[in-house]
Amino acid sequence: MSEPNPSGAERSMPVAPQYQVQPSNVAPVERPSSVTRAVQLMYAGAALSLIGIVVAWATKNQLRDTLAESSPSLTPADVDTAVTIALVSATVVGLIAVGLWLWMAAANGAGKSWARIVATVLGGLGVVSTLFSLRSATGTSIALNLLSLVLAVAILVLLWLPASSAYFRARSASRL
Repeated sequence: MSEPNPSGAERSMPVAPQYQVQPSNVAPVERPSSVTRAVQLMYAGAALSLIGIVVAWATKNQLRDTLAESSPSLTPADVDTAVTIALVSATVVGLIAVGLWLWMAAANGAGKSWARIVATVLGGLGVVSTLFSLRSATGTSIALNLLSLVLAVAILVLLWLPASSAYFRARSASRL
């Protein structure tokens, strides 16, 4: 049977099915300050990654001089090529890092358990990577590396505090 619509034309099927939202009996879970702080530090990590890109480009001449001194057999054109490759690589890696920081901040802030695990793996890799890069770092990059190391450890500790664990458990249970 078809229903008339206000224009007077008939239609045989409704345009879109109507769904009723069932009220949830699960109380919203409040995010603990430990997760909020971890998310804030993740945003700081994104900013730090952007600063790292700026520092890489700002210290381009130092990089050029270091490469020329450490490899005297390179021609000036080879040194320029190596500097360009290093800067483009630093920019790409830095932008990927910014994206990962922002993604992890949003997902962990929402209480997604998988995000806490991914953040832990990425944080662990970041700590190991930073420790290795400290061996060859100079000047400003040492400060950025140390700050990155402290940031990663602080975030990992905050994400695994008992209040944080309870939050992630409760958020997972509310999705079931």
